[in-house]
This record gives sequence, structure tokens and C-alpha cells, in this order.
Amino acid sequence: METKVIYFTVNGTPEQAEFPVDCPDQDVKDLFRSAAEAGPHDILKLYSPKGSIINISTRLEPNSPSSCYRLEVVATDCSHQPPGAELAGGLDLSSIEKRLQCLERNILIYDDKTPSVVFEMKKQVDSFREKLENVEHLSWLGLFKDLSEGTHKPSPFYHKRTLQKTREECERVREKFLQMSSLEVSEEVRNYLKTPTFDNWQWEDAEIMVLLQVMYTDLDFVASFNIEPETLQQFLFEVYRRYNNIPFHNFKHCFCVTQMMYGLIWLTDLRSKMDSINLLIMLTSAVCHDLDHTGYNNAYQINARTDLALRYNDISPLENHHCAVAFEILERRESNIFRNLSPDQYKRIREGMIKCILATDMTRHNEILNKFKSTLPSFDFTNKEHKDLLMMILIKVSDISNEARPMEVAEPWLDCLLQEFFNQSDVEKLEGLPVTPFMDRDKVTKPSSQIGFIRFVLLPLLIELTKLFPCLKHHIIEPVRKALDYYTEMEKALEKEQQAWAQSENVAKSNEEDDGQDNPNSK
Repeated sequence: METKVIYFTVNGTPEQAEFPVDCPDQDVKDLFRSAAEAGPHDILKLYSPKGSIINISTRLEPNSPSSCYRLEVVATDCSHQPPGAELAGGLDLSSIEKRLQCLERNILIYDDKTPSVVFEMKKQVDSFREKLENVEHLSWLGLFKDLSEGTHKPSPFYHKRTLQKTREECERVREKFLQMSSLEVSEEVRNYLKTPTFDNWQWEDAEIMVLLQVMYTDLDFVASFNIEPETLQQFLFEVYRRYNNIPFHNFKHCFCVTQMMYGLIWLTDLRSKMDSINLLIMLTSAVCHDLDHTGYNNAYQINARTDLALRYNDISPLENHHCAVAFEILERRESNIFRNLSPDQYKRIREGMIKCILATDMTRHNEILNKFKSTLPSFDFTNKEHKDLLMMILIKVSDISNEARPMEVAEPWLDCLLQEFFNQSDVEKLEGLPVTPFMDRDKVTKPSSQIGFIRFVLLPLLIELTKLFPCLKHHIIEPVRKALDYYTEMEKALEKEQQAWAQSENVAKSNEEDDGQDNPNSK
């Protein structure tokens, strides 16, 4: 049996894990969880020698003791007890099952067969569970099955699958989130969360909700606005539930926009310049800004005369819908994080969120940017109009600033966006609607889609923001300029490749014609 050996450290202690190359990813995760003595719901992350997060799976690259990975429990349940302690305080059948599974996997790594004693133990546990689950009056024991969630990658055929999340999918993530919601996230991750370099791809949806919860806590919203933890958790779950299974405008995009907004708040020290309600408006607007997006933009909505276009009279149909869904969630008492605020405070928050979310309609881009530019010579943080414009600019920057992130984070997002764009243009062609030029798969390439966008939309927006906050230049301007250089070089390489291909085609065609002339009997 071919195996891999991975060397890593836990709290500075050298460890190693050996596993078959074809074993399930969950087995590998369980091995690392056991090595870290982590609780069943703790969040583990594996770091490369360079400090970047790498995925714990069978695809891990084998290493040597001199190039150890670093395993960390980045969020932990402070009340977690060492293995075996659960039996001292009462029965936890789930823990027994997990320990048995872990034991069985470890045995299988070193021996091809499972000893009969393990089979017997499993049989007894299964029998005991069956008896308990068939007795309704013992439901208070709170037994549950572990429904592990795999990482969901956007499907290239998303328009052929259910757009909305299934009930089973939502409940699985909700259960996992609630189990993790009391975890204490490490200071290292809390600081990382405040930077534009944060890598969203290494975090599952339930973990993302934990991180969103951290943002509300670390900005003091929970304490300042008397937000009950259960209400915040229900709000975040409802938000997760109302983002659809589409390649780009999904829950991970919601998180990225919110995380960028969160980072900008800390990097610009906005807490000393604006009051807490404005910061709450900005963060919650980012969370809600694309709720129930279907993957088709406003141009499609209007041209196809969809229900949304009819309902909102062709005026920012998507953004109006995102706002409406947000306040549907906030109308329910169990998910209304603003329910302990005064009517005046709620009114102000509602007005601010509507302004921010409607500002993400790109047809209003120049209008909003020009107004903001006019305030810069005499920007005043005590002027409400100036602050409103800044809030709109910040959510716009957060919404379209993937290229300010490291290329290994940003480029997969571009692939997702093009996937969604191409799907829309395909549907537009099928339905005989005007085809949006920058979405046409027959005309658009990856570099061509980004060069114009970065040069004429993103950079001018970021440059104006850095006039007010020069400290942001290093964080957002420099990476975007590097991205522009990267895609410019990619376009040049693509052009050379196309020229070489066209040249080879001409040579082949010329040779065919010469062969025909040399052979008069060829016709």
C-alpha cells in the first residue's frame, strides 16, 4: 500500500502523519485533529513553511523534517476536555463513535485489516444508538450524527442545478456553525482577518460564519448595540441561506466583501472618525449587499422583463431586491440584530443600508465617484453628506477589489466571475436578447476582461480613496498595479500564441495549395 508521510509541528513539537495516498480526505483531517488533540468542532489550519494556509487533504505534498508544516488550532472551545473526560460528566455517544473511527483508521494505516474487537465495539455502539433513537422520550439526551460537509466548488453547470440551497445543505451547515459558534478564535487569525491578504478559499461556510461573528464582536457591535449572540447567529445563518449556489455572487463573495470592508475600517482607523452606527451600517450592508442574487445582472433583468425589473420599474432591480431580502430577514424577531435599538436608530440604519447597497449598482459608478471627488479638497468627517458618500465609496471598493488581494486568491475569483458572465451571455443568445459585450465568451478573454476594468474603473476609484487615506496605497494600490501588469503580460503572451497559430495555419494552407499544383491528377 502506497503511503505519504507528512512532517509538521504542533505547538513547536515535531509530529508526523502517515496515510494511504488513496484514503478519504476526512481520514487525513482526523489524523491531524488527533495529533493536535483538538475537539470535534475546533477549527484547524495547516501552514506551509512560508506561512500560507494549505488544504488538509490527501493531496498534501510530502515534505521533509527540515521543511515542516505548522498545524494550529485557530479556533477552539475553551471548555473542551481531554480525551476520555467526557465519560466523567455523562455519556457522549458521538465522542465514543469518533474515537472508535479514529482508532480504526490508525489501525488500518499500519495493518490491512480491522481487528474483530473493533468490529464488536462498533456493533455495540450502533446497537445502543438504535435503541436510544427509537425511544422518543430520551430525545433530551441531544444525540446527533456528525454530518460532515465537503468544500463546495461552484459548478460549471450551476444553471442546471437547484439555484437555492437545499434544506439538508442548510441544516448541515447550521448545525456545524452552532457547534463552532462558541469557539475562541486565535489572535493570529483575528489580526489576519483585518488585512486585504486574507485567503477565503481555505475556509468552509460554517467557519466563515464564525469569522463574521468575530467581526461583529471585535468592532464592539455586540456590546454597544446589545445584540444577543443567538440573534446574531440566526441572522448570519439566514444570510447564508439566502445566498444562492452560483459561481460568483455567492456566500463566499459576501464574506470577501465584508472582510475587505472590515479590513478597511481597521486600516483607516475609522473607529476614531465615524460613530459606531455608521460602522454597523457599512459592515451589515456588505454582508447583505448581494442577497438572493441569481447570477444575471440588471441588464438581463431589464431586457428579459423579469419580475424584479417589473417590480422596481427597471431602476436597480437587483440592488433593490437585495435590500428587500435583507429587511425581510431583519423583520423576523429571531434574526433582527437591531431589535434592541431605538426607533430613531433603526430608521437611521435602514436609510444608511439602503444607500450603501444601492450604491453597488455599477451604472451609478461615475455619478458617485464624481460626487466623492468634489468633496476631497475639503472633506469633513462632521458633514453628513460627506460621510454618506464615503460609506458608499467604501462598499463599492470592497465589492470590486478582489484584484487588491494576492494573485492566488484573486485569480480563482475571476474564473468564477467569467463563468457566471458566460452563462448569462449564452442564455441571452438562446433567448434572442441583446448580448452583454463584456460577457460574451466568443469575444472575451481573461486578460482582456481585467485590463480595461482595472485601468478605467478600479484604479481611478482606489486612487481617489487613497487621497483621503494615504495609508491604503501600500495595501490596495500596489497589488492592483501588479495585477494590471500580470494581465497585460498574459494578454501579450496570448496574442503571440494566436499569431503563431495563424502563421502555422497559413503555412499549412500554402503547402496544400503547392501540393495541388504539383499534382495535376489530384482533382
